[in-house]
Parts: sequence; structure tokens; C-alpha cells
Amino acid sequence: MAEAEDRRPGSLLERAAMQLKQKQAQDAPSRDEDKSAGTADDASAGEEERRARRRRLLERAAEQLRLQQASDADEEHRADEAVKKGQAAPADPADQVASTEKPGEEQPASGIRPAAVRAAARQGATKRSRYQELDVDRLRRLGFITPDAAPGTTSEEFRIIKRPILLNAFAKGKHRIPNGNLVLVTSCRPGDGKTFCTINLALSIALEQDVRVLLIDADFPKPEALRTLGITASKGLMDAVLDPDIDLADCMIRTNVRNLTVLPAGRQHNLTPELLTSERMGNLLTEISRRYPDRIVLFDSAPVLASSIASALSMHTGQAAFVVEAERTTEQQIREALNMIASCKHIGFILNKVRFLGPDRRFGAYYGYAYGR
Repeated sequence: MAEAEDRRPGSLLERAAMQLKQKQAQDAPSRDEDKSAGTADDASAGEEERRARRRRLLERAAEQLRLQQASDADEEHRADEAVKKGQAAPADPADQVASTEKPGEEQPASGIRPAAVRAAARQGATKRSRYQELDVDRLRRLGFITPDAAPGTTSEEFRIIKRPILLNAFAKGKHRIPNGNLVLVTSCRPGDGKTFCTINLALSIALEQDVRVLLIDADFPKPEALRTLGITASKGLMDAVLDPDIDLADCMIRTNVRNLTVLPAGRQHNLTPELLTSERMGNLLTEISRRYPDRIVLFDSAPVLASSIASALSMHTGQAAFVVEAERTTEQQIREALNMIASCKHIGFILNKVRFLGPDRRFGAYYGYAYGR
């Protein structure tokens, strides 16, 4: 059987170039004969014109071959340079894994990712993120809400507390609050239970199906939130404020509690209040609010009457949850504290450590709540 004709563009062009050379070799003797004869009739003139036209066609084919070979050589050079620089070719989209949780995959009702999924998440994490396991059993023993715990008074109380916060955060139209998903949590004095309420509020919001929560340890003089959760502190919010080259995403820590991410306070600085009111801080918080529109950002801030931190943060947040310790915080203290965070226009209250006696007890033995403007 005869071999199949090779019809690749390169092969056709090469044959055209070869035919051009052969034709030129054949035409040379004929031209000499024509000159020696010294005569040329109309027929021979027409033949010469046809030969010239064929030569032009073959020359163009040879030029196309040269350009094609030059283009192929250039592509090979670029590929070699990319390999030398360590650049990989784009992966097949079918081979790329966008998430460790497959679309449509049923998530555990507990909200705690199973060990296999957590391991895959750690392996697939980029250098821009950290991951740390929370000891859920320890948190439960300390009185915190856990995703797999049975319904109780604490979880029910924080379900009621979080609802108006979520409504304000995601309000539309004329009811929209600027930076409504940035929520300051503070109190009058140390010991009011502010951090306890902030963590429980974060854990309760994390149970939502369509909302994520970022808990920021913003009590810079005395950061307690991450220590309470058992998370090792590292670079955080203040580092990103001081160094424009640090992205907040580099400082965030993912956890095994679905929808919960935390952000450490970062380094100590003697000008923390001034840095918190800086343009850089405002830009960072605006970026957080816009980058994560489905995320509630909780700031566990310092007590208002003990530090100016809460007053500085209130300039950026759309809401504030003010923790009041029952039978201890005075009305005068509350008024003074509210004046210091007056730049935040939507302030609610959490009444903590309330003791209900007798059959009228509605909430837990240690605290209750009230929330409003």
C-alpha cells in the first residue's frame, strides 16, 4: 500500500520550496538556449510569463515556509524560558479542586468538619492562610455554644440576640446600615463578661447556613478571645495596620468550626488608639466589609471605661453590642460609656449574669439579654 500523503502545512511548504529550486535549475538552460537562438515568438513569450508567475508563486510559498519555521522556533524559545523560570502550564480545569467540600455534598449537622475533610483542608491551604483546631469538648465544658451540643438555654438566648444583629447587617434599601456587618462588642468595665458573650455570639452566628463570621481579638491591651478559644496568637490586625505589605488574609486563622474564622490582635503598640483611627485602619475595615459581604465581623474590644480602644473602633463599625453586668454596672457608667462610642449609631445591649428565681425564670441561671437601639 502506498504511504498516505503528508498534508501538514510544513510539509507542503517544504515541497513547494524544493519545486522552486528544481524549476530554477530547469529554467536556466532554457534561458541560455533562448538567448543563443536570438528569437522569441509570441508563444515563447507567453510561456516565459507563465514561468515567471509560477516562480513568484513558489517564492511566496518559500517565504511562508520561512516565516512558519521562525514562528515555531520562537514558540519553542518562549516555552524553554518559561520552564527555566519555573512557570507551569495552566492546569486542566477538570484537574483543579476549588474546595475541599464538593458541591452538593451534605455537610455534617454538627457544623464540625470530619477529620478527613479537615486534613484535606490543611493540605490544600495556601500560604496565605492558617488552620487551627478548636477543642470543642473543652469549649462545651466552659459553657460555650458548640455545634454538636443539644439545644439549651444558652444557645436559645444567643439565637435571639443574634437575630436583630443579622437583620441590621444585611438590611437592604433605605434600611441599609453602612458597615452594618462590622459589629463592636464592648462593655463598661473588665469582668462584665464581654469576651464570653462575644465568643458565644460568634459561635451562634457560625451555625447559620448562609453567613460566615470573623472574630477579631481587638482588646489590644489585654487580648483574651483567642486564648480562651485555645488558639496560639500570631501576627494580626495591628500588624496589617502597621505594614501595608501585610494582607489581612495572611493573618486570618481558619478553624474546624464551619463558618468561623478568627483574627489575632497582633503586636502591641503604644500608639494603638491613634493607629485605629488612621486612614489605613479605615481602609482595612472598609475592605473587610466589602470583600466579605456574607460575613459578620465581631470585634471583641476593650471595655469602654478602661481604654480608648472601643471609642476608636466605634468610628468604623456599623453596630455595637454593649454588654452590661446585672446588679453591678450602674446607670451612670452606662451613660458615660455610651457617650464615648456615640459615633456608632446602632447600639444594642446584652444584659449578662442575670439570675432568674422561681417559676418565672426565662433564661439561664447566669445571664439574660436585652437588645435594642
